Amino acid sequence: MIWSVGIDVSKAKLDAALLRVDGKYRSKVFANDVSGFQHLLQWIQTHIPPGEAVQVCMEATGAYHEALALFLFDHGVAVSVVNPLLVKRFIEADGVRNKTDEGDAKCLARFCRLTAPELWEAPSVGVRTLQALVLRLDTLQEMLQGESNRLDVAHASVQQSIRDVMLGLEESIQAVREQIRKTIDDDPDLKQRRGLLESIPGLGDKTIPKLLAYIGRPERFKSVKALIAYASLAPLIRQSGTSLNKHKGTHPQGNRALKSALYYPAMVAGKYNPLIAAFWQRLKAQNKPGKVIVEACMHKLLAIAYGVLKSGKPFNPHHLKPMGA
Repeated sequence: MIWSVGIDVSKAKLDAALLRVDGKYRSKVFANDVSGFQHLLQWIQTHIPPGEAVQVCMEATGAYHEALALFLFDHGVAVSVVNPLLVKRFIEADGVRNKTDEGDAKCLARFCRLTAPELWEAPSVGVRTLQALVLRLDTLQEMLQGESNRLDVAHASVQQSIRDVMLGLEESIQAVREQIRKTIDDDPDLKQRRGLLESIPGLGDKTIPKLLAYIGRPERFKSVKALIAYASLAPLIRQSGTSLNKHKGTHPQGNRALKSALYYPAMVAGKYNPLIAAFWQRLKAQNKPGKVIVEACMHKLLAIAYGVLKSGKPFNPHHLKPMGA
């Protein structure tokens, strides 16, 4: 029997529920900080018999769950980080009417025991650093764009102030880009994977660090379909009897940042990558809408990247299946 612990994560606290073998619960609240993590681990170890296995389950909640997941993983605890939508559907099917943090933690514990979700794999130190830097770069670029927009309509009295802020942001952006480059250069695995991705027409210096950060080790995905779904590029199909048969773009579940990072590279690959360019023209000849063509090419570009990373061999259009096959 694997003991199950559900943890409802919020910004300030962690609501934990331990599901015992007899179906009863032990619940406790901890602070969402390093001290709280340590007390949570001690609490789990106190209530689990020696030699028994335990699995902790939590929802993916942006930045709030990451530090806890890493702490537990580094201390040898099996952790699952699950899609909140899956848990929501489970709660609805379970007939739970009232929503509380303690109740959500108990539902997560039941979800963990009944569905045995896949274990979460913590990224390497290099990938963790790269993820933080990529996120910071995106934030700085958004701030710079915001200041640029304000400058266009700003009163003359504040324009110089805005320019000063923009200059500082540009310097910070350049510094973070240099940190990203150094982080990849100093990590042999990341450096080798960057070299593989650089062989794919359409992927450049702006996109490759994001792919390395969001994908991590390609081996953690069982198949290219799993990665496509993770990138929110899996087709969304709705069928029911003979009255409903619709293809409604891509599925909303997944890593939207990874999907966004592939948009402009797919546009470039549509011109300069021989496989994707041919695929683009084939879809265009079928009168497919422009958005459909771009998303299909994003799908193909990510599939090529996965194949190159998994095989460890640079891109070679003659050794790959034709696009659309």
